[in-house]
Amino acid sequence: MENNKSLAIFENFKIRRYYDEKTETWYFSVVDIVQALTDSANPTDYLKKLRKRDIELGDYLGTNCPQVEMPTETGKKRKTLAGNPEHLFRIIQSIPSKKAEPIKLWLARVGYERIQETVDPEKSINRGRTNWQRMGRSQKWIQQRMMGQETRNKLTDYWKDNEVKEREEYAILTNIIHKEWTDSTVKEHKNLKNLKTENLRDHMSEAELIFTALAEFSTRQIAETVKAKGLEENKIPAKRGGRVAKNARLELERKTGKKVVTGKNYLGNKISKKLIK
Repeated sequence: MENNKSLAIFENFKIRRYYDEKTETWYFSVVDIVQALTDSANPTDYLKKLRKRDIELGDYLGTNCPQVEMPTETGKKRKTLAGNPEHLFRIIQSIPSKKAEPIKLWLARVGYERIQETVDPEKSINRGRTNWQRMGRSQKWIQQRMMGQETRNKLTDYWKDNEVKEREEYAILTNIIHKEWTDSTVKEHKNLKNLKTENLRDHMSEAELIFTALAEFSTRQIAETVKAKGLEENKIPAKRGGRVAKNARLELERKTGKKVVTGKNYLGNKISKKLIK
């Protein structure tokens, strides 16, 4: 049970946490989680040694985990390495502990659904469908969004299995694909739709979703054919896959006289009047 909003209890361990209202995300003290997993008398030292021993983990924590102000035992607030449950899940995998599974379930109970979804992916699918329905999306749009996500997952699975590093390199390749088929970067497309922190794909039209899926499907097919490995080799299939979708987009626009990529969004049912010229 929770003592208060900034403190939660796992077994007999006090876990400091912070709720980011902007992103609706809980962040937990990494050192507190390490102590709960290891029963270490000096969890800070344990974490330092772990990061030195596991370079990949150390880089992951340094890149993804923010420093968040949390209270110390004296009551003063100090910057503390913190992670959301996705980050913590990565740490838990690196520490041999009988408490690994119990702490995953505990994280789910104290406010983070995505850990539950790693155990039962159907929950993620159903939650996404329900949220889109509440936003007023049509069943046709929802089906296309989900099919597009499956296509995306297959592409990132290929990247993961072929020496492409997650997050930063995924973003680089995604941007290449996107720019090739839309003639704009992901950021430019978001700006066109007046989006800030929102997910671009959640504000795409049915046509934008279809052409995004075509670009990513084509990219994977080409990458598998040439057996691309690593970031540099995968840039070529990304560009060629995006070009396949671009050619199809231009042909459709010629036949219909309508732009595929637009500034339409779902922000409060308001529509941006801007269009890509």
